[in-house]
Amino acid sequence: MSGAALFGIILVVSTVVAAGAIIAIASRRSDSEGSVTSAELDRKAAKADRDRRKAMAAAAPADAPPAKLVPAPIEFEDDAPRQEVTASEFGVTRRKFFNRAVGAIFGLYLLQFALAGLAFFWPKLKGGFGTPISAGALDALKAEVVDGARLVPKFIPAAQSWVVPFPMSSLPGSSFEATPFVVAGGESDGIGLMALWQRCVHLGCRVPSCESSQGFECPCHGSKYNGHGEYSAGPAPRNLDRFAVSVDAAGEFIIETGTVVQTARAKHYTIAYPQGPFCVG
Repeated sequence: MSGAALFGIILVVSTVVAAGAIIAIASRRSDSEGSVTSAELDRKAAKADRDRRKAMAAAAPADAPPAKLVPAPIEFEDDAPRQEVTASEFGVTRRKFFNRAVGAIFGLYLLQFALAGLAFFWPKLKGGFGTPISAGALDALKAEVVDGARLVPKFIPAAQSWVVPFPMSSLPGSSFEATPFVVAGGESDGIGLMALWQRCVHLGCRVPSCESSQGFECPCHGSKYNGHGEYSAGPAPRNLDRFAVSVDAAGEFIIETGTVVQTARAKHYTIAYPQGPFCVG
């Protein structure tokens, strides 16, 4: 399991645990101290009525006749029928409402963050860098990258790579002998194709080709590579990285951008370098 996948799993588990804790706390939180129920209101009203009657009796003269109730002249009628209010509706205080609202908003935020994390770490199922990319017909590519005795690397933006020719006769004894799948399409004429990643192995700068020297030169720190991506000079620790390649049944040159191949500095160059002035001093 890769580090990105493990981090994604940990993120999702943490989000679920946090959301569960928030929901549990919000649902089990008791009423605030200032809240009252309908039963408590009835008791308080009855006590206040008794206290009022006692105060009126104490203030009245001893020989005063007892108070009499006067009937209402008309029968009292409510403007609207009364509706029963459940205890759960009556017991939700303003503080409890805001607590639940804050908990719900925070839970939605965590959910959104978890979904965004999954979308970021979830691998692409098809298309784009990291998947097999067709660079075009093999024969057409060969015609583009070879101009007599000179190499004309072709850049494939979707694969972030330079396509260069490679003679199959140079494979034995080279840095690529143990990884023959980095060269493809040399069965008919002995000339295969390679796909070099444009990323410099020193600090990741984009490496352009240099027509005069017939190689690749990093503009950031001066690392230099020959036409097959073999290290020549500069702070780079190894050759340019390259992708696994193949030719499908339709004759298309396929660059496997999900398979990056690293090779050590070449002991013997497979192509002369430099063949002219450098582009980067």
